[in-house]
Amino acid sequence: MIILYRIISLLIGYIFGLFQTGYILGRLKGIDIRQYGSGNSGTTNASRVLGKKAGIMVYIGDCLKAIICCTLIRVLFHAIAPDMVGLLVLYAGFGVVIGHNYPFYMNFKGGKGIAATSGAVIAFGDWRIIVICLAVFIIVVLSTRYMSIASLCVVTTYLLTTILFGQFNHIGLYGSYVHADHLLECYIVALAFTASAFFSHRENIKRLLNGTERRLGDPKEDVHLDEEKPQ
Repeated sequence: MIILYRIISLLIGYIFGLFQTGYILGRLKGIDIRQYGSGNSGTTNASRVLGKKAGIMVYIGDCLKAIICCTLIRVLFHAIAPDMVGLLVLYAGFGVVIGHNYPFYMNFKGGKGIAATSGAVIAFGDWRIIVICLAVFIIVVLSTRYMSIASLCVVTTYLLTTILFGQFNHIGLYGSYVHADHLLECYIVALAFTASAFFSHRENIKRLLNGTERRLGDPKEDVHLDEEKPQ
């Protein structure tokens, strides 16, 4: 049953991740957003292609789906597996990221999972990790104007702070802590979040290395909302 709880959490997370805010908003505007900009349905690309307001809407939607999913998992397993709730919340959050990045009905081509990851971190609820990650994000964005660098710095910070605080104290939300027996597994799931982010940003990393990565504030792409780019 214990293994089944993990699988259920991942599957529920994947289902929630299938709600593609950027793709849906793009379709409402008459385009497939994945045919423009960086070619994904995430927050940054939505902002560049459809404008800042659209980007904010996409971030909120993708963040909320992770928060709602993780909250549901907490409610479902609080009574039947109290010692595992914190860990199962992490599994659900990672499932949301996988569903967001690889939606089956979109030929497994979705976003990059950063907004969903932030939602999972918020839902997990360790305020120390949340504050530190937010501070890192703000500092890196303001100093570099590269969303990709800020995103990768945040997920790396998340991994390091999870390990750090896990070694000194149990981590979690409202008494539903990650049990000491599950700390190593917690670190592994946190590593999976980070590895997934680096993998989904591999093209951004290439552009950063050759100096062609776009910065925040660059003009948005000129998009004709009644037509799509050819495949």
